[in-house]
Amino acid sequence: MQWFKKVWRQIRGVRPRTWFLTFGGAFVLLLLFGVGMYAWDYTNSSYFCGTTCHTMPPHYESYLRSPHARVECVECHIGRTSFGIKFTRKANDAQFVWSYLTQQYEFPLYAKGLQPARESCEKCHWPEKFSWDKVVSEKDYQSDDANTLQSTTQVMKIGGGTERAGLGRGIHWHIENPIDFIYTDGEELKQQIPWVQVTNPDGTTTTYTDIENPLTPEQIAQLPKRRMDCIDCHNRVSHTFLTPAEAMDNLLATKQIDPNIPNIKAKGVEVLAQSFGSDLTLANQAIQRVEAYYQQNYPDFYQQNTAAVQNAVAQLQTWYPKLHFPEQGLDWTTHPDNLGHKEWAGCFRCHDGKHFTADRKQAVRLECNVCHTIPSISQGAQANAVITLEQSTEPASHKTTTWLLEHRTKFDATCQDCHDTRNAGGSDNSSFCSNSACHGTKWEYAGFDAPALAQILQAYVKPPSDPNAPPAQVPHPIGGNPDCQICHGLDSKVRPMPVSHKGRTNDLCLSCHVPTIPPEGYDAQAGKPPGITHEIAGRAECLGCHNTGATSFAQIPPSHQTQNYTDAQCVTCHQPAKAGEESAPSETTGGDSGIPPIPPDHAASACAACHATGALNSPQFPDNHADYRDAQCAACHKPAP
Repeated sequence: MQWFKKVWRQIRGVRPRTWFLTFGGAFVLLLLFGVGMYAWDYTNSSYFCGTTCHTMPPHYESYLRSPHARVECVECHIGRTSFGIKFTRKANDAQFVWSYLTQQYEFPLYAKGLQPARESCEKCHWPEKFSWDKVVSEKDYQSDDANTLQSTTQVMKIGGGTERAGLGRGIHWHIENPIDFIYTDGEELKQQIPWVQVTNPDGTTTTYTDIENPLTPEQIAQLPKRRMDCIDCHNRVSHTFLTPAEAMDNLLATKQIDPNIPNIKAKGVEVLAQSFGSDLTLANQAIQRVEAYYQQNYPDFYQQNTAAVQNAVAQLQTWYPKLHFPEQGLDWTTHPDNLGHKEWAGCFRCHDGKHFTADRKQAVRLECNVCHTIPSISQGAQANAVITLEQSTEPASHKTTTWLLEHRTKFDATCQDCHDTRNAGGSDNSSFCSNSACHGTKWEYAGFDAPALAQILQAYVKPPSDPNAPPAQVPHPIGGNPDCQICHGLDSKVRPMPVSHKGRTNDLCLSCHVPTIPPEGYDAQAGKPPGITHEIAGRAECLGCHNTGATSFAQIPPSHQTQNYTDAQCVTCHQPAKAGEESAPSETTGGDSGIPPIPPDHAASACAACHATGALNSPQFPDNHADYRDAQCAACHKPAP
């Protein structure tokens, strides 16, 4: 009790001025703390970063439509760490304020000194956690009159996990295994990578160098080395600058622009790709002329779809300034996107086929299915083809690190054991070997034709054949009157015959090359394919009946469908009965070769309307004609003379 009285006497002895200064000081400190916290939070906000500085609009615009639009800028650029570390890093960034005030900067701007992915990306994303492979279907529109929709479907081998758990494979193998590299074009780009070193699980290292741009030992010692992390591939995950083609694909896919407008993909890319400097008025005028283009070239469509064309013009005018930032010297060509390998080198910075070990025996793999399956291409309403997955019977040659570079020179008949090789090297998607995702694209950054490769990859030379060896046997069925040169002519893309065979006729082919597999429906006694059991005069379109799926008469076998046989090829093997010969009866004619003619007064009638049901006392279709159509009736039944 005495203690409280003593304290109370001391408090009463304090002068009012002292109380005022004490409470006033506390209030000021509290106010400063509140203002400081508000300033700290505000200056850490993405809005402040993106709008306060006039150099940031392009980056802020791309950030707002990125997958990280809800992630604050500082979480990547400063990192998720303690307040003390954040404060010191932010204090260090004050140099940028000084550069801004004194205008000591150059356009375009690039991010430098980013925090390691361990302190930013991996606070949310955990690469050691196993991620399943993912089916991805990318849609883009072709630059044709119909703006044909094309889908590219593939399985992305995302991978992840750790090797200790039996994982550590796929794309995220690059995070499980320590990889160091040297770049020669500056920290802001890192597109030129002539030296790569992988640390193996046993502690040894494997070094790969670009045979086209080798570094000297002195350069390797002096140039900076970087440990690969997430940002080296996902460098534009928050600031993607779309190309005109990508922007048009997005607008068409989301129906912001009607994809039914003819040629709009090509026309949109054309105007969005043009540069008009800082004068946006000129850009809008050029885009406005798109409407006149449709008035002149598609008058009927424009008259019926004026609103759709005008909306397309408005969308193009809206999107043009989102692709061009002339004041900052920035557009889609200035900032590389390393996630891929088409518009920029991306994966091909290392996986270009010309990064070899010192002994020139191993290369950084240039192989499509290391990170994804072979793409499957489909257009319009066409269904996607089956995705080709890994094969357990893959030949040893395919497992070499230089196989993709060599496969075109080692292409031979053995490829047919696993692959459909029709139109090999083409890009019509008719087979495995004519995939437009592979052959229909000019791979600018891959080293397929690098001159230095010729010194390492010797041209494939087929071993000389034994002059006493018998000629190759025919590995497929043939008909009774085959035309071998349909597929094996000198100009054929299927399996052309050797140049030494030039001038040889079909009858000479079978003199040496013996067929080993009888054709489907092969008549062992007659020794030839089934004959045609009806007259063919005026009925040259065989497939009009025999490739319709109808069940009432014979259909061509699957082997004929996959070869895309035409009507002209049918009579190459299947022959009509000669005069004086009888054809074997078939379920099509029942052995009766007499086909009733069409009466003169029925020439323009619809056959099935009466004969399908026997209406008006007309002859009803036989049972084996139940699914015939009018066009098929006229193929056999001819008007009476």
